[in-house]
Amino acid sequence: METKKITKVLIANRGEIALRIIRSCKELDIKSVSIFSTIDASGVWVRKADESVLLEGDPIKVYLDYKNIVEVAKRVGADAIHPGYGFLSENPDFAQHCIDNGIIFIGPKPEHIALFGDKMASKVAMKAVGVPVIEGTDEPITNIDDAVKVAKEIGFPVIIKAAFGGGGKGMRIVKKEEDFVPMFEAATKEAERFFGRGDAFIEKYLSNPRHIEVQIVADKYGNVIHLAERDCSIQRKHQKVVEIAPSPRLNDSVRKELLRTSKKAMIKLGYESVGTVEYLVDEDDNFYFIEMNTRVQVEHTITEAISGVDIIYRMIRIAEGQKLPFMQEDIKFRGYAIEFRINAEDPKNGFIPSSGRISTYLSPGGPGVRMDSIGHKDYIVPTNYDSMIGKLIVTGLDWDGVVRKSRRALDEFIIAGIPTNIPLHREIVRDDDFKEGVFNTTYLDKKLPTFTMDVIQHLEEDEAKNERIAAIAAAIRMSQQK
Repeated sequence: METKKITKVLIANRGEIALRIIRSCKELDIKSVSIFSTIDASGVWVRKADESVLLEGDPIKVYLDYKNIVEVAKRVGADAIHPGYGFLSENPDFAQHCIDNGIIFIGPKPEHIALFGDKMASKVAMKAVGVPVIEGTDEPITNIDDAVKVAKEIGFPVIIKAAFGGGGKGMRIVKKEEDFVPMFEAATKEAERFFGRGDAFIEKYLSNPRHIEVQIVADKYGNVIHLAERDCSIQRKHQKVVEIAPSPRLNDSVRKELLRTSKKAMIKLGYESVGTVEYLVDEDDNFYFIEMNTRVQVEHTITEAISGVDIIYRMIRIAEGQKLPFMQEDIKFRGYAIEFRINAEDPKNGFIPSSGRISTYLSPGGPGVRMDSIGHKDYIVPTNYDSMIGKLIVTGLDWDGVVRKSRRALDEFIIAGIPTNIPLHREIVRDDDFKEGVFNTTYLDKKLPTFTMDVIQHLEEDEAKNERIAAIAAAIRMSQQK
């Protein structure tokens, strides 16, 4: 197969993932091009890129107009596009449009993006290659009478999921038959609003499962490796909050089978690039495929930390047509890593997204502490996008050590001017169940009512006082100079 050296990458994204891609491009001596909306003009990733192009218009739609993005890529001479995550990253039409215009799409083949973007089709495909799936429908349902019949056959509780979307939108858990009709109608209406299609599927609902995902890396020559698993069970409203690699309480025999099954499936399907196979693991350690993300994940960082593999770097090399330079046995996993998503939201006030100017930004450091962030002093957090402004990644040789280091790092982390969810993370790392590695997808639902969000809150208050003292001192110096 022919290889082609990439010389310039246009990044069809924004925020911390754009900055992350820029960093790998610099290490590969590849020029980077950042596109940005008017809202994002002061973004640090815009300044870090080798070139930047303003996209005028609606601040969200400009990141979704793939035909215009490809035209921009052609105009600036980019020979490849990296989609990051979110926005167009799992749009098969975008991937195909890049290819049709002679531009390398840094990601999987369009047919695989399409397959796994259809939850029904992906479930059927994975079942056919020997991957366990949860009992439920194999075809989308829109008719309410058909839906009721299927739900009764499966048996309650059931979960309703949008067939053409994710992120918890169009999803409802129904525990009693009498609640099914209104919740099905609400789920399909929400799916229609967010994804343009109200199709849903119905599955048996697993109580108290763990959310475990396997990172896959595959080249264009049939070589597939895994980079171990991540535990993403700590979620709020189906949105991940804390991610861990590897899972601290996963049975070793289950782990081996989970990794073996994931690799085998990707080999059989001829998958290329990176991807994440996601599962639910029930209380009896049975695992079931739920979906696959055909893109780099937000939480790829913790896999990099325990494996030593730069996932973005490897995505680019695979897109160039290069073979993986290592085999499965060459990958040595070391210790644990935890990622804390730092969101601009108020955990004391229903997690309402916050916006405005960051007046103080003091990030943590030290051995085993990594920050992937767009936050800085005087950065204005916009209202237009996802509330995540950064990720704190902490690495340690054992579970107890990484939890202790996380507590120290979070206590160092000070952001003032806007509310963030740092107080929530401080509560989590002090919780006895978390310290024992005992949690599932219901963890936060149970714990939130017990969290006060006041852990070492005085740090932020002290910093605000220090700012006032500094301002007074500056005023005194100015008066003395006069």
